Amino acid sequence: MKFVLFYHSLVSDWNHGNAHFLRGVASELVARGHRAVVYEPEEGWSRNNLLADHGQAACDEVARVYPELEGRLYSLSALDLDRALDGADVAIVHEWNEPELIRRVGEHARTSRCRAFFHDTHHRSVTDPNGMNALDLEHYAGVLAFGRTVADRYVENGWARSAWVWHEAADLRRFHPRKAGEREGDLVWIGNWGDEERTSELHEFLIDPVRELRLEAKVHGVRYPRRALEALENAGIEYGGWIPNYRVPELFARYSMTVHVPRRAYAEKLVGVPTIRMFEALACGIPLISAPWRDSENLFRPGFDYLVAKDGHQMRECMRALLCDGELAASISQQGLETISARHTCRHRVDELFDILADLGVAPERTARRDGVPRLMAAGEG
Repeated sequence: MKFVLFYHSLVSDWNHGNAHFLRGVASELVARGHRAVVYEPEEGWSRNNLLADHGQAACDEVARVYPELEGRLYSLSALDLDRALDGADVAIVHEWNEPELIRRVGEHARTSRCRAFFHDTHHRSVTDPNGMNALDLEHYAGVLAFGRTVADRYVENGWARSAWVWHEAADLRRFHPRKAGEREGDLVWIGNWGDEERTSELHEFLIDPVRELRLEAKVHGVRYPRRALEALENAGIEYGGWIPNYRVPELFARYSMTVHVPRRAYAEKLVGVPTIRMFEALACGIPLISAPWRDSENLFRPGFDYLVAKDGHQMRECMRALLCDGELAASISQQGLETISARHTCRHRVDELFDILADLGVAPERTARRDGVPRLMAAGEG
C-alpha cells in the first residue's frame, strides 16, 4: 500500500514533537513493505528554526539516522496534489497544516479511492474550537486523535463523521534502554519552555526541587527566555539547548531519573493525554516521576510504571527516594518498560491503524517483504 502523509516536518524536531511519532510510524510502515511518503512545507517554522540554529548538517543527519524514510519538500502554491497522491491508498494530514491543503486533500479523496484521515495531536480542539470548526473535513474518512477527549470533541461538535483514538507511542527501533555510559548527573529533563503554558509548574516540579536537593541536573530544549535561563542557573541546572530526539536515549542512560511536567492545557482540559516524551522516557528505562495528570484511559499503571508527585514537596520526596533506593529505581524502570513494550509502541499503533482501515473496507497486508530503501528527497524531485 501507499501512504502519503502531510506533516509540519519530518526532518525537524525543533519544538516539534510530532516528528517523533511520525518517524516511528513511517519506519514501521516501510518495515512491513508499504511505501510511506512524507510531505513537509519547505518554509516550515520548525525546519527554518533548526536551519537557523544548527545549519543544514542537522537536517542531513536525519537522513543518515533514518535512511528508510522518504520525505519531500513542497510549497503549497506549486504543489501538484494529484501527482503527490497518485496511487495513494491512504492520506494522513496533520492538524498543523494550512486549511487550504486540508481542504484540497479532502476534495481529492472525494473523487478517488484514497482514504483521507485528519491527525490531531494538539490542544486546539479545546483551546481554539472556532478555528477547528472552520476546517473542511467533509470528505475525510475521519479523525485520528491522540486522546479520547480530543476524539469526542470532533464527534460532539460535528466537525468530522468519525473519530478514533490513536495515542502517540514510542519507536522501539530507536528508543530502548542503552548501556549505561559515564554518569553525568542525577536528573535530566527534555522539554521546551514554550509560551508560558507551564511556567509555574516547571518551577514547582523541576527547578525548585533540584535547587533544594542540590541535584546535578541538566535541561535540554528550546524557546527558553532569559528569565527561564536565569532560573535554571540560579538552581544550578545546566542548560544544554536543543538535542536531536534520536540522541535522547543515550542521554537518558547517563542520568538517574527524569520528570514529566504536563502543560496546563493537558493537565486541565485534555484529560488522559500524555506527551510523546513520556512514552519515550519509559521506553528507555529511565525512572520517571510525573507531575499530576489523570490517566483516564488507563494507559499506564501510576505508582508502578512511574512515580506520581501531587505537589513540589512530593516531587522532592520522590526524587530523594529514587536516588537512595536502587531497588525502587530498578523496579520503576522495569515496570515502565514492560508497559510500553506490551501496549505503546509504533508497531501497536500501526496495527490499530490497520484495524481502522479494515473497518472501512480496506484490507492492508500487515506484513510484507521490504524491497528497497527509500531516501530523503529535496523539493522538485520525484
